[in-house]
Amino acid sequence: MMNVPLTLPAMLERAEKFFPKKEVITRTSTGTHRINYKDLTERTRKLSHALEKLGVREGERVGTFAWNHYRHLEAYFAIPGMGGVLHTINIRLAAQHISYIVNHAEDKVLLIDADLLPLVEAVQDELKTVEAFIVMTDDEELPETKLSPVYHYEKLLKEADGTYEFKKDIDENAAAGMCYTSATTGNPKGVVYSHRGIVLHSMALGLADTAAVSESDVAMPVVPMFHANAWGLPFAAVWFGSNQVMPGAQFSPKTIAEQIESERVTITAGVPTIWLGLLRELETGDYDTSSLRSVLCGGSAAPKGMIRAFEEEYNVPFLHAYGMTETAPLATISRLKSYQKDLPEEERLEIRSKQGSLVPGLEMKVIGKDGEVAWDGKEMGELLLRGPWIADEYYQDERSAEAFQDGWLYTGDVVTVDEEGIIKIVDRTKDLIKSGGEWISSVDLENALMAHEDVFEAAVIAVPHPELQERPVACVVLKDGANSSQGDLYEFLKPQFAKWWLPDDIVFMESIPKTSVGKFLKRALRDQLEDHFTIKSE
Repeated sequence: MMNVPLTLPAMLERAEKFFPKKEVITRTSTGTHRINYKDLTERTRKLSHALEKLGVREGERVGTFAWNHYRHLEAYFAIPGMGGVLHTINIRLAAQHISYIVNHAEDKVLLIDADLLPLVEAVQDELKTVEAFIVMTDDEELPETKLSPVYHYEKLLKEADGTYEFKKDIDENAAAGMCYTSATTGNPKGVVYSHRGIVLHSMALGLADTAAVSESDVAMPVVPMFHANAWGLPFAAVWFGSNQVMPGAQFSPKTIAEQIESERVTITAGVPTIWLGLLRELETGDYDTSSLRSVLCGGSAAPKGMIRAFEEEYNVPFLHAYGMTETAPLATISRLKSYQKDLPEEERLEIRSKQGSLVPGLEMKVIGKDGEVAWDGKEMGELLLRGPWIADEYYQDERSAEAFQDGWLYTGDVVTVDEEGIIKIVDRTKDLIKSGGEWISSVDLENALMAHEDVFEAAVIAVPHPELQERPVACVVLKDGANSSQGDLYEFLKPQFAKWWLPDDIVFMESIPKTSVGKFLKRALRDQLEDHFTIKSE
């Protein structure tokens, strides 16, 4: 067989040749911007040339600090196309984490959305390696900024060569991109993606039994492009020739619903908190979502009630998936096997609310205290993964030794596996609640609570207990206008769990703090609920 390297430029060049009329549609502050793949590729070549003229060399990192839009997509291919490394920076990180990852990655150039300039200006004095700042803006002139030297994205492109040739001798194992974990504790950890890994991950997204991304799709990545490459959807959509819809800056459930309707979006991706917000918007507005063939959900467990609402009330198929920054991120996806489609409705929903089966190309093990666990859906263990788009270390980080051992990634996720090989995440290792020597799954309690018709969000945390070591406390946000009491929620939970699983308290809150990528921030909840840390045993 021919030894042909798998690289990102070849993916974009395919779109240029075979899908020149397909479009990238971006919501902007002034309306809707449209550009086809032919013109986008020419602009991408110009950006590659401009970066080269600014002194970026092969293997050097270029950071992006931006929302989901067409310019960010150009950077996705321009930076690796000239031999650089695309470093997508999470705009929602704390200032000290932003400066840490820019310095740790040694970014040479930063591409920044105009409205995000203050976030970078706040840490500019701490940035040790950045030699140039490029501002991405719709305005003809640069906004006032303290950053220096600073360049206008569009003016750089006007002066660059649209016939620039992407590098042809790229090693497929060379770094193409990098992303940092969102860091609930300690500093973020860097994960480097190779050209080969991104290409194979994109191919996996096109499989019929995964996301089935194809030319006929209109794909809308709501998950940020700075969060594990928007789960690889922009790369796959370009390669397969799908139209793409970009939510732009400061999007909301309302703007998401409007874009789904106006652009006839067929597949979209985001974390559960996004889809909870969209459900609330659909309940209050009149939107046509009939074009959707799949809502892809990951990042944390999707409540059964949310899956049921999308499918029964709006006839929108809901696709539950699992992955992490270290897995590029697609690792498992929940689809019914052909012979499971005739099962009773509740059994089907139970299967589809799990994280699903391993994606072709990957391997897994589940390790408990006595070795590999039984595939019985009951015995718990930590999920281990390996494969061609799984990281094998963190970037220049001593924490690699703990997470990567004997050729496996130790995910930190505790799971069960049933006899069909379907994975269910029970908890993160750090979030399992150990009560009287027995384990309680915070995820199971959260999903049960969110199945209640009055509950909008629920997070369950462990609090110290003088006799039982730890006990669960539930933090609940009710839907607007709902008035369920603690007693109502306890009565709802009692038939579903053993008595010792029930939370020692249910605390009603106006909102639950979240991480920069929309996951519940349990550390902050524990800090808020210090009064509950001295719960007395009965």
